[in-house]
Amino acid sequence: MCIIIKIVNISSNPLPNYGTKGSSGMDLRAFLKNDITIYSMEKKIIKTGLFIEIPIGYEGQIRSRSGLALNHGITVLNDPGTIDSDYRGEIKILLLNLSKNPFLIKNGNRIAQIIFSKHEEIKWNSNLN
Repeated sequence: MCIIIKIVNISSNPLPNYGTKGSSGMDLRAFLKNDITIYSMEKKIIKTGLFIEIPIGYEGQIRSRSGLALNHGITVLNDPGTIDSDYRGEIKILLLNLSKNPFLIKNGNRIAQIIFSKHEEIKWNSNLN
């Protein structure tokens, strides 16, 4: 099944896409005017230039890229971060540097991935005996 999601891309980067046929996540890229350095144990919000309209019943999950985590200690701080279907602002990625070394991010660098997931809405039943 394929879900259609409206997207606006104000960056100069390509739209997120699946790297391989079996990929579940699409890479998100940094949208920067100037390079950004994240120092050891520092967190920074990185813009993507992407605005999306997720259908009701779905969410976007922002996750770390395993290569960045393994090789550089860069992780998404609230991994996975959730993008609700009613959010219309720019997708921004909260990155944390867990290494001892500074990490340089340039425009277009792949910094995280997004996965879309269906979810159910619940109602509480507080009349349980």
